[in-house]
Amino acid sequence: MPTSIITTDDLHDFKIELLNEIKELLKVKASTTKKYLKSSEVMELLKISPGTLQNLRINGTLPYTKLGGVILYEYEVIQKVLADNRVDNSY
Repeated sequence: MPTSIITTDDLHDFKIELLNEIKELLKVKASTTKKYLKSSEVMELLKISPGTLQNLRINGTLPYTKLGGVILYEYEVIQKVLADNRVDNSY
């Protein structure tokens, strides 16, 4: 059984290939994300309670659309709210 020697160049090439494949997978995942989410999906995504979600609606932190009895939240807006409220404590 022949043995093969792995060089640092081989490892570097493997890392680049792996990172490129991960980027492609993330692009596919991002493109399949739904545009609008229901309240239950937002609560699961943000790991928050129904009361917290209601408070975010009431104080205007999280904009929403109400169609009949269904409240919908735009996924991109949720991402923007998270980015706008990010706290960076690294000095």
